[in-house]
Amino acid sequence: MPSVTTPTEDKIHGIEIAKYLDIEHAEVGIDSILNEFLDVTHLEENNLAIGNLKARIRMSIIYYYANAKNYLVIGTGNKSEILIGYFTKHGDGACDMEPIGDLYKTEVYELSKLMDVKREIIEKPPRAGLWNNQTDEAEIGMSYDLLDQILYLYTEKDIKNTEIAERLDISVDDVDMIITKIKRSEHKSKVPESPLKTTL
Repeated sequence: MPSVTTPTEDKIHGIEIAKYLDIEHAEVGIDSILNEFLDVTHLEENNLAIGNLKARIRMSIIYYYANAKNYLVIGTGNKSEILIGYFTKHGDGACDMEPIGDLYKTEVYELSKLMDVKREIIEKPPRAGLWNNQTDEAEIGMSYDLLDQILYLYTEKDIKNTEIAERLDISVDDVDMIITKIKRSEHKSKVPESPLKTTL
């Protein structure tokens, strides 16, 4: 579901992967829908808000297909991105099943190699193409390799931020940045809050 900010090679690679896995596929452009949203809202342009809107438009289209064909929606989120909330709530984070949701991004790379995914696809910079020149690692603030090491030590080994920084030879600020992302994004994976009723 490309937009004007989707790199051409990403469209080509998406089709190649679908063919390689023998998945029926269709290309549905989202710019006309996006522009209609922007025309009726008259809001000042905001890259993040527009990027999130693109993700939500795509998921609306996917769920329309799923409803019409009695399918389930399969997500593409990995453990690294889920833990730090690097996904759009009700956008790419919306799905019925998350097959690689318990694999860190670096493990997804290893799985891709085992599946003989083309090297150029594995090695290109991860990006959502939500705006021009956007890359995941620039947005996150570090490489996935470093991110995964921090996440593993913090979430699975329960190691404190200062010790993580020392083990990985990085600043405590870098570790704290990731811990903050984890805490701030917890709401994305929870059922919306509802006040408890009281009896008189």
